[in-house]
Amino acid sequence: MKIGQIDLGYRPVALAPMEDVTDPSFRLICKEQGADMVYTEFVSADALIRNISATTRKLHIDPAERPTAIQIYGREVEPMVEAARIVEEAGPDILDINFGCPVKKVAGKGAGAGMLRDVPKMLAITRAVVGAVKIPVTVKTRLGWDHDSRIIVELAEMLQDCGIQALTVHGRTRSQMYTGDADWEMIARVKENPRLTIPLIGNGDITTPEKAIEAFDRYGVDGVMVGRASIGAPWVFHDIRKAMHPELQLPDLIIADKFALLRRQISESISRIDEKRGILHIRRHLAASPLFKGIPNFRDTRIAMLQADTWEELDKILSHTENIINGMQL
Repeated sequence: MKIGQIDLGYRPVALAPMEDVTDPSFRLICKEQGADMVYTEFVSADALIRNISATTRKLHIDPAERPTAIQIYGREVEPMVEAARIVEEAGPDILDINFGCPVKKVAGKGAGAGMLRDVPKMLAITRAVVGAVKIPVTVKTRLGWDHDSRIIVELAEMLQDCGIQALTVHGRTRSQMYTGDADWEMIARVKENPRLTIPLIGNGDITTPEKAIEAFDRYGVDGVMVGRASIGAPWVFHDIRKAMHPELQLPDLIIADKFALLRRQISESISRIDEKRGILHIRRHLAASPLFKGIPNFRDTRIAMLQADTWEELDKILSHTENIINGMQL
């Protein structure tokens, strides 16, 4: 699959853009684990133009994580164009436009998935951004605003006509947020449109290697995107790659490997921010990690893990937990 001149290989698997999740460290770890492309946290066009430091920091890309897409969102043409030019100067491989974020503070103000209620403006923004930069422009969006306005089949073709070079579709409406099941039949209908010639990336509920393979085999997408299943489990990319490419003869990851990845996330988060805030930043990964599921009487340990505010304290809890899991496997 190619986006412009960027060759992502056969059946690529991408790390989805996620606020407060896809920081540089996490992106690099996912890349090393097998992600074929990674996305930054989404970037507010308005904040970027105002040169807000917390936003401009999101533009940093480690050469080892490439190919990398920087994703922007906004609700007006001119700020999006100006932000796109700023992003291009940061040197990403791809510029992605977010027309899919469902959260109230974004969609409720008309940006992100809010654009699904104003398609003419969505198309105007897309055309203007494509015309403003030389790097490939892509779009990520949803099926529609709600069940009665699932417009994605027609919308995909219109976005293609604006000049985008790939489209990612999350198989839910904005109204669904992240509830229910992603509708991959609708994603397949987008792909079946003979007039759609750009690559289509499917997103939603890709939680296992089996679901990734099904997305390709049954629904015909060109690529898949993994989001929430990677939080606290960056090795999901290793597992998917191992299943999809048996010829690579990748080894199974053992418990020690997975704990090492979590420790690395914590350490790098502390180094990037500071001890207290770095641990606070990583708690979302610890809370979501499947490593801790199924451990008997784990509630008190889990609470202690999520309340620890020093690296020393947290490392002791992780070591204790790792020993418990290893004992369970004996």
